[in-house]
Amino acid sequence: VQLQAFGGGLVQPGGSLRLSCAGSGFTFRDYSIGWFRQAPGKEREGVLCIGSLGTTRYYTDSVKGRFTISRDNAKNTVTLQMNSLKPGDTAVYYCVADPLPCVEAAYYGMDYWGKGTLVNVSS
Repeated sequence: VQLQAFGGGLVQPGGSLRLSCAGSGFTFRDYSIGWFRQAPGKEREGVLCIGSLGTTRYYTDSVKGRFTISRDNAKNTVTLQMNSLKPGDTAVYYCVADPLPCVEAAYYGMDYWGKGTLVNVSS
């Protein structure tokens, strides 16, 4: 199983950024795909997840109304669209995958993790 995240970088507060996750080595369409993040000096937290049937689950209220997630099973990719970014969104973002639905996957721990990509929101 491989998960590769793309799209991190430096963005000003209020700006937008799009992260993509490409999966391989597993039946992508059958897996929940999500994003976790870890800010400097803080614990890792779940951000958002999309189930195999397209159901979205927010793991943190702090991104509601600003972040959305979508998936393209034909391309084995998931996209995290981040708008109205704040300095508090600065973190390393990890793409994750699990065969369970998003709620259960977060409870038991995501099975597969990709390498992170850094998002830095700063002026």
